[in-house]
Amino acid sequence: MKHWLWLSALVILLDQASKWLVMSTLAPYQVVELIPNLNLTLVFNQGAAFSLLADAGGWQRWLFAGFALLVTLALGIWLWRLRRHQRLLALGLALLIGGAVGNLIDRLLIGQVIDFIQVYLPVIPLAIFNPWPAFNVADSAISIGVLVLLLDALLADADAVAGGADRA
Repeated sequence: MKHWLWLSALVILLDQASKWLVMSTLAPYQVVELIPNLNLTLVFNQGAAFSLLADAGGWQRWLFAGFALLVTLALGIWLWRLRRHQRLLALGLALLIGGAVGNLIDRLLIGQVIDFIQVYLPVIPLAIFNPWPAFNVADSAISIGVLVLLLDALLADADAVAGGADRA
């Protein structure tokens, strides 16, 4: 199933190209409205998701980089060992690998992750969720990859309950 790594490479390419484009056209914190509730805004995140440990003093860069390397290695081994019929699982793992490596590149090269997609959620009245924390293509791939893994697990459970055979 290693041939799924083309998708990981595509995610990395799109992530890094979009970050380069935003870095070359926007000033930090400049807001460009694309459509209502969706902006481009260049921000930098030294932490993890939702800026976890962003103000930790710098050591978190190496913690998160090391974690990304370990996770990527584990996911790569998992992907390598999949059977041919496990395509949905392979899709999710490839997206996770691409997203993890995309953000890892930022951490290693500049010490922080470049984020630029900013969404306002008008249906959620709580100010804490508006705007939603800025994110990037790699973050999107990770989120979609997790959803695909959950879907795969739900389908596997449904097959097991129904007594079905392996999915194609």
